[in-house]
Amino acid sequence: MASKQMARRSASAGSGLAPWMGVAVIVILLDQITKLIILKTFAYGEFHRITSFFNLVLVYNRGAAFSFLSSADGWQRWFFTALGIIAAVVILWLLKRHSGQKLFCTALSLILGGALGNVIDRVIYGHVTDFLDFHLNNWHWPAFNAADTAITCGAILLILDELRRVKRGK
Repeated sequence: MASKQMARRSASAGSGLAPWMGVAVIVILLDQITKLIILKTFAYGEFHRITSFFNLVLVYNRGAAFSFLSSADGWQRWFFTALGIIAAVVILWLLKRHSGQKLFCTALSLILGGALGNVIDRVIYGHVTDFLDFHLNNWHWPAFNAADTAITCGAILLILDELRRVKRGK
C-alpha cells in the first residue's frame, strides 16, 4: 500500500513539472521573438520614443544586471552563461520537488525562462540584447528585455510566496 502511494506521488511530481516547463518555454519564446523583432527593426543605439517616460532602443549588455562586468575582457560571457545553466538546473530540481506549490513554481518558472532566454543570447551573440528603456527626465534605468522582466516578476513572486508562508506560520 505504501509503495503504491509513493509511486503515485512520484508520478504526479513528474507530470507536475510539465505546466511549469510550459511557463518557462512561453517566457523564452516571448523573449526571443521580441529580441528578434528589435534586432531586425533597429540599428545599434537607435531609439524610438514611445511615451514621455519610455523608449525602445537597441543596446547590448555583455555583463549582467545593470551592466555589471560589461567592460571585462570577455570571460564574463562564459561565466554568466555557466551561472545561468547552473541556476536552471537548480530551478528544475526545485520545480520537481515542489511541483504542487503554485505560486512558488510560477515564480521559479518565470526565473527559469528568463535565465535561459538570456543564456541563449550569450551563446549565440556573445551579449544580451536589451531594448526596454524607461526614464525620468534625463535619468534612465538600464535598458532591459522580456527575460529580465520575467526574472524580476519571478523574484517578486518568490518574496510574496515567502511572506505568505511566514504569515501562515504565525
